[in-house]
Amino acid sequence: MNTYRKTAITVGALFIVCTVASILGPSLVISINSPNYLNYLADNPVQIITAALLEFIWAATGAGIAIGLYPLLKKHNEALALGSVSFRVVEGVFVLIGTLSLLSLLTLSQEFIATGTSGAASSQTLGTLLLALRDWQLHVISGLAFSLGALMYYVILYRANLIPRWLSGWGALGAILSLTATVLASFARDFGMESVHTYLSIPIGLNELVFAAWLIVKGFNQDMVKKLEIIQRIAIYG
Repeated sequence: MNTYRKTAITVGALFIVCTVASILGPSLVISINSPNYLNYLADNPVQIITAALLEFIWAATGAGIAIGLYPLLKKHNEALALGSVSFRVVEGVFVLIGTLSLLSLLTLSQEFIATGTSGAASSQTLGTLLLALRDWQLHVISGLAFSLGALMYYVILYRANLIPRWLSGWGALGAILSLTATVLASFARDFGMESVHTYLSIPIGLNELVFAAWLIVKGFNQDMVKKLEIIQRIAIYG
């Protein structure tokens, strides 16, 4: 098994894990948007910690995708390849900041239950700020970074014809729709699961699963990879 085949399988697996973790993690804590979210958090610490672990996996695998693709993509466009890595690392950092906000909310909820009504007002105020911080980080900042990073590596994949162009074109369009959704959500301040942000992000989510399956089963276009290797040998040996 050559290096590029191993890369394809590894990146494909990372896509699947990242997609699943990015859906399951936030879904486990969707109830934090309810009025009695502090009580919910205090009553479900295991669920909250599980969500936090899934979000950590999301952050790590998201960055891992771009890092795994970088050695191949930089041979076609180093600037865009480096940009994709940078943006997906930024995405991971802000996902983890959102996760830290979630764990802080868990601690706050436990303190809220322990103190009772005496500290209710201050707990609610701090909780509102942490919720807002998490929403802006997870749904806007990390969303922008993800969309831009994905768009960059799909543009390279399309130009280099390393995967079928219908697949890379779908990915580029999905990334643009996701970017648009994130901008719209930021102005509307609508981060719910049934918002325009969610619906416009469906194409890129489906694409990543199809892309993952393609990489695992088919890998990269071997003809294009071989041409690249020949060009590199000529450049090295003259």
